[in-house]
Amino acid sequence: MCRHENPWIFCPALFITNRLQIEKKNFHKILTYSIATVWLINGLVCKVLNVVPRHQEIVGTILGSDYSKLLTILIGFSEIFMSIWIFTKFKSKLNAIAQMTVVATMNVLEFILIPDLLLWGRLNSFFALLFIGLVYYNEFILNKKLNLQTT
Repeated sequence: MCRHENPWIFCPALFITNRLQIEKKNFHKILTYSIATVWLINGLVCKVLNVVPRHQEIVGTILGSDYSKLLTILIGFSEIFMSIWIFTKFKSKLNAIAQMTVVATMNVLEFILIPDLLLWGRLNSFFALLFIGLVYYNEFILNKKLNLQTT
């Protein structure tokens, strides 16, 4: 690394390092907003607004059809809350663990109980695993690198 007393002297190594740091921060921010948007759309559009009625059918099959509409709306609001929690970055590690646990639990239940109602059948578990991996990478690898570099 170049360390000059004079701040006007250009240092390519320092410039590249700073540029990569900025790109990592931007990538982390984009991933964070994308993950939060998934929760927001899934909760608000698919469940609360019932644009995708299959979600209510899934809830009804697993938890019983008597209260499936109410339970689907409550699940939708909890997903909206999850997106808000992500946007706030409050206790982000706990949030990431909660996200991964919820997605894993939900997908194991759906895989076993109602694979025929899922958009891609049992292949949904593969996409859930990718989402869990993305949440893990964003919080425990990328965010950790950024925090270590700024500390």
